[in-house]
Amino acid sequence: MNRQSGAGLPVALFVITVLALLVVVMAQLQQGSGEATSLQIQSQRALFAAESGAQVAVREALDGGACGSVTSPKIFSVSGLSGCRAVLTCESVSAELNGSAPMEEIFTLTSTGQCGAGIDRAERVVEVKVR
Repeated sequence: MNRQSGAGLPVALFVITVLALLVVVMAQLQQGSGEATSLQIQSQRALFAAESGAQVAVREALDGGACGSVTSPKIFSVSGLSGCRAVLTCESVSAELNGSAPMEEIFTLTSTGQCGAGIDRAERVVEVKVR
């Protein structure tokens, strides 16, 4: 009988190894993409929480006429912002606008929106000036 020789077994092992590596790389890319999307959603929710907190702070400051009427923190319970909160700060300055006009109160409101916990925590800040 003739001795047969061929490269079938080494080629098969090489192909299996390359395919296994491709599968591992694709799985890692998919996992990284999923985590990035999750963090982007948390970041957007934190921005919406900060904007909502700023809107509430503007209303409270203008209705009360002083920074003392702005209460903090605001905890959200609506479905889109559940688990988020807005921490509010207020500073006021009396300033003369338009030369000889009477002094006006200018409020600087800072709203820090926070969503998530631990490694998935996102935080965004919105600052508003109103008179």
